[in-house]
Amino acid sequence: MKQIIIDISETGEISIETRGFVGRSCITESQFLKDLLGQELSVQLTPAYYQTTDQKQTVKKHLPLCG
Repeated sequence: MKQIIIDISETGEISIETRGFVGRSCITESQFLKDLLGQELSVQLTPAYYQTTDQKQTVKKHLPLCG
């Protein structure tokens, strides 16, 4: 499930965390918040940022055989 988590500290500092996104989609999907809130002070990218969306997933299905 994709989530955008917004945390506001007691000092008014705002953190945005994305979960469930792969690749640059986290940046794209949270951009509207960055536009509303103003200047970014820092960025921390997670390993999910470096994953590509065109990675193939192998799905194994067990089929009943005759016999």
